[in-house]
Amino acid sequence: MSDSSGPRILVVGCGAIGGTVAAHLTEVGADVVAVTTNEAIAKAVTDQGFRVRGDGNPRAIPGRIELGIPEGSTYDLVLLATQPPQVEEAARNALPHLAEHGDMVVFQNGLCEQRIAEIAGDHRVIGAIIAWGASMPEPGVYDRTSAGGFTLGRLDGQTDVATRQLGSLLEVVGPVRFSTNLLGARWSKLAINCCISSLGTIGGDTMGALVTARRVRRLGLDVFTEAVAVARREQITLEKVAGTVDLEWVALTASEQRTSLGSAGLAAKHALLLAVGMRYRRLRSSMLSAIERGRTPAIDFLNGEIVTLAAKHELPCPVNTAIVDMVHAIARGETTSSRKRIDELYENTRRR
Repeated sequence: MSDSSGPRILVVGCGAIGGTVAAHLTEVGADVVAVTTNEAIAKAVTDQGFRVRGDGNPRAIPGRIELGIPEGSTYDLVLLATQPPQVEEAARNALPHLAEHGDMVVFQNGLCEQRIAEIAGDHRVIGAIIAWGASMPEPGVYDRTSAGGFTLGRLDGQTDVATRQLGSLLEVVGPVRFSTNLLGARWSKLAINCCISSLGTIGGDTMGALVTARRVRRLGLDVFTEAVAVARREQITLEKVAGTVDLEWVALTASEQRTSLGSAGLAAKHALLLAVGMRYRRLRSSMLSAIERGRTPAIDFLNGEIVTLAAKHELPCPVNTAIVDMVHAIARGETTSSRKRIDELYENTRRR
């Protein structure tokens, strides 16, 4: 990073997460350039600033936004905030602009750190796991939908000076913790997103509205169970989500998988999922928003990762497989998001 004048920061992607981060960093005087390929977002921010809601008083924060990375510019930090399907292209485009000792910061859900490490090198990648929610209801408007912060770490488990300096910067957005087990933390978040984002895409509603249905919670438990089984085969030590949610415990036992009612343990797991869903009750799936904008959904980077690795280890993975198929069908316009699709998913996976 640069000297006491502060690092030069490039935020690539100005959807809900990127725009929120860029706004907060800009507000405290950081040297930020935001980049988007969306002309409507660029115009809205240029004309009216980053309009922030749900985090303190609603306000407009003037900031710099571009439709491409300015030629000849160099940055100490490149914050990758695109959707997962665009992250590798974004990293390749930004790499020539990364300072010699700079870092790329991976905000995406899924297992994207390894993908970016192949482009930039392990030593230039910091993982940033996000534990808060936001939406962009209209171009340039950023609505914080849930509180939370970040977990930061490197693939080698080291917490170096650059990672701690990044943490100091991101504290303006939310509390920061550091992990020496980035992959374990990332896998736990992957399991959460395979449930929340994917079922939100299929159900077409906020998580608070969906999680009250027992069928939705049972599907979520099935998703977690398959993800945990794959993580074990991959020799991943799962981190507790938010320091409290133990996915090893949440995963269904063999007897719980054979029943839907009557078990005290199963009831406790349903109650936990209800509590998690209520925490993110205002969250609307960013994957669904991407589909609505005509973009490629990130399903292959979420449940698709579980399906691929399950096949590698010859593990059954019927629920995640069915979710991948249904989200792709929604993206192709062959069906629509609705509660009826959730019911179909539940019935089809029970038969399997």
